[in-house]
Amino acid sequence: MRRLQQWRIRLAGRTRALVEDETGDVPGWVLVTLMTAGLVVLIWAVAGPALTSLFEQAIARVSGI
Repeated sequence: MRRLQQWRIRLAGRTRALVEDETGDVPGWVLVTLMTAGLVVLIWAVAGPALTSLFEQAIARVSGI
């Protein structure tokens, strides 16, 4: 029984250390943010003119110009 309690205490300590240790999270989130921004810029560059044209056509049809 004592061995089980010691195991639980060690497990709780390791779990707490893993939860409190966030040093690896920052570079990962920075990378995800930069990659997302890059994808947005790439998609905007490719699809921007087509979307602008589509919007202008829609406005022209609605306004009757």
